[in-house]
Amino acid sequence: MTVHRARAAAFAAVLTAAALSLTACGSAGSGTKSGDTATGGAKDAKTATSAADFGGMDGLVAAAKKEGKLHVITLPRDWANYGKIIDGFKAKYGIEVEEENPDGSSQDEINAINSRKGQDRAPDVVDLGSAFALQAVKDGILAPYKVATFDKVPDTMKDANGAAVNDYGGYVSIGCDAKKIANCPKTFADLLKPEYKGQVALNGNPTKSGSAFGGVYAAALANGGSLDNIQPGIDFFGKLKQSGNFNPVESTPATVEKGETPISIDWSYLNAGYTDEFKDKGVDWKVSIPSDGSYAQFYNQAVNKWAPHPAAARLWQEYLFSAEGQNLFLGGYATPATFEALKKDGSLDAAAAAKLPAVEKPFTTFPTVDQINAAKKVVTENWTKAIAG
Repeated sequence: MTVHRARAAAFAAVLTAAALSLTACGSAGSGTKSGDTATGGAKDAKTATSAADFGGMDGLVAAAKKEGKLHVITLPRDWANYGKIIDGFKAKYGIEVEEENPDGSSQDEINAINSRKGQDRAPDVVDLGSAFALQAVKDGILAPYKVATFDKVPDTMKDANGAAVNDYGGYVSIGCDAKKIANCPKTFADLLKPEYKGQVALNGNPTKSGSAFGGVYAAALANGGSLDNIQPGIDFFGKLKQSGNFNPVESTPATVEKGETPISIDWSYLNAGYTDEFKDKGVDWKVSIPSDGSYAQFYNQAVNKWAPHPAAARLWQEYLFSAEGQNLFLGGYATPATFEALKKDGSLDAAAAAKLPAVEKPFTTFPTVDQINAAKKVVTENWTKAIAG
């Protein structure tokens, strides 16, 4: 499993507010633009807010098949099981899926929406970090759409009109090579123990990396901080540095495999993936969600307001939020947004769920754009000072 650094950093990137122009990564597609395509329902596909506007799912499927194409962007095939998800969609509906710039970021997706209006090669759908999604909703560039399972997504995880909805995500976790560490840490408090001298690493720099930024936020929650106060998290890593436990090497699959970062703070779906990936390479990777610093981030699904294939875009949303799609995310060690609903109605993939690290304290209240911006400012101003020396 390759960790795509651009995707890992996407969450933090929005906080710099640097809107870079996106270089075109492909020629104009040959698929039929469907703004003028009849949907078989009462409304044009571009303004449909649910499958009912197509006369039901059969009408939506027919309209999407008539368009014949879906353009996706920045979806790594080895990230949260997207390869199988894309292939599953193609096999189920016979719709071509154009994949562009898999290693891109959420900012690239936003730039593509804004710079390619009216073009067939514009992204039909986007997969956005929470901060980007919240801002995109405010900017009015996403199309409101409620999938059939919309009510199964908790209210705290979706825009009320369906413009952006949490789909899959993970928790900040502590990964540990049990063959190198006698007693793997399970909480942030554990990480300060003398036995972990020079062992504790982050996946990146929190001023640039979303996973590292999440790690600092989680540490803040574990040490008296809040979503409005990330400073205790910075102070925690300062103590970790002073104690000699902080490892300045940024963890990656390569550093984990080589044993250079035997303890890594990272997203749970990345850490959990290492368990299988390196099992045959002498790495006994254990994963824990720290109970004293429970913090999660979910990615959001959304339809481009000007999607060139609006019916296919909406069918893609239906697929992702169906039991099939949600369980496919689960198979990639990501926690699906409808996890509890799937569990309740018996449609959860129990075998895949059993592989997820246990969560003692679910995280359900997510930071707002203003809270994230404020936290990022504090991290940018104080991180280097905290770990210097």
